[in-house]
Amino acid sequence: MTEGPEQRVRAVRAVRGAVQLERDEAEHMREQVSELMTAVLERNGLTSEDLISVWFTATPDLHSDFPAAAARKLGIVDVPLICAQELDIEGAMPRVVRVLAHVESDRPKSGIQHVYLGAAGALRKDIAQ
Repeated sequence: MTEGPEQRVRAVRAVRGAVQLERDEAEHMREQVSELMTAVLERNGLTSEDLISVWFTATPDLHSDFPAAAARKLGIVDVPLICAQELDIEGAMPRVVRVLAHVESDRPKSGIQHVYLGAAGALRKDIAQ
């Protein structure tokens, strides 16, 4: 029996990330969420074709736009996206957009790079890269 080239094993993985906005303005949110999504894809060697679904959450003090709108502007158009509101916890970091992307990847769980931009790096120092 002839052995072929090694097959890459693809699995469903979850990628986390977050960014803190400086202000609640639609254009600023689009810029920051676009930067976050671009970093999530690039750091994990992904394209929009690898995305299965994406959850966005925003803290209750963000009202200017849907974070998913930024993903659509990036060309992520045939992937289910959903937005939800974070819990309103006293003392929580304000103006934060979080993302949980389900992807197909050949990376092991330990190879996934979670992306916490700017001040949001303080949210998960244990996994921020």
